[in-house]
Amino acid sequence: MKLGYGTGYWGSGPPAGALEAIKEAERLGFDSVWAAEAYGSDALTPLAWWGAHTTRLKLGTSIIQMSARTPAATAMAAMTLDHLSEGRVILGLGASGPQVVEGWYGQPYPKPLARTREYVSIVRSIVAREKPVEFVGEQYEMPLRGGTGLGKPLKSTLHPFRADIPIYLGAEGPKNVALAAEICDGWLPLFFSPKADGFYRAALAEGFARPGARRTADDFEVAATLMIVPGDDVERCADSIRPMLALYAGGMGARGTNFHFDVFARLGYEAECLKIQDLYLGGNKADAIAAVPLAMVEDLALVGPVDKIKAELPRWKETCLTTMLVSAPATMLPAMADLLSD
Repeated sequence: MKLGYGTGYWGSGPPAGALEAIKEAERLGFDSVWAAEAYGSDALTPLAWWGAHTTRLKLGTSIIQMSARTPAATAMAAMTLDHLSEGRVILGLGASGPQVVEGWYGQPYPKPLARTREYVSIVRSIVAREKPVEFVGEQYEMPLRGGTGLGKPLKSTLHPFRADIPIYLGAEGPKNVALAAEICDGWLPLFFSPKADGFYRAALAEGFARPGARRTADDFEVAATLMIVPGDDVERCADSIRPMLALYAGGMGARGTNFHFDVFARLGYEAECLKIQDLYLGGNKADAIAAVPLAMVEDLALVGPVDKIKAELPRWKETCLTTMLVSAPATMLPAMADLLSD
């Protein structure tokens, strides 16, 4: 099991102490560092900055939203950063949701799986740089038909540092997880629980079994965030996680179109999440947060005394995960690494 450091989403500004924590993660032997984006900071710029202060950590986007950039723009950025970092890029991609895609990026959301398949295909073709890119799909055309009529197939002027940059897919639903297994090198679950390991293994197996699948279960990476809050009071530790779970279960997306809600519902918390959603969308965030049950927190995170965390950790290590992504200040990372390496 590898360890990765997740910097998370930026708030109103850069996360305090991130560079110090990243340097410490590299010193401790962590495998990777990951940056996120939503509708504020982007994922690539921080990795370029932080990557310049490290020498070994892999640099992962968790995730680049496909609607934010054309496939060519994403390929260009990934190839550029891969050169600057001497081959350390992991390109994490994802579809996001309709509110962000259509509300922020002004792009259509329908058929996200088909769009993902085309997007990944184009990015791989550009990075491989074997020939000028020509693609005609339902979602993308290169060159564009119509317009001035002057567009022509082009090949990147930049020669790739690596002709095959690893691509991981952010996915939550079973069809998207299967797609990750079929066409990508790894999967980035947002909310993973050992309780759902069998469900996800089945979805991954479906993808691996498809004709032309890129990987097998033996060489496919699964990197998931593992929230860890040690402390003597389990409920108080859970309180630090409840606001995020309430936001994702109740405040993200629209009623009836919230992929995070579906993840929690599959774990057996549909009734609880309906209550959380009603409270959150009704403007009562405090009660929505308080309505997140401890059992739901414990299914998705490790909270409480260190002995309790150690006792629960093996069930995470027995899952399909290959990398645990953790977040903590630099001063806490040595203890975190010791805990997870036991």
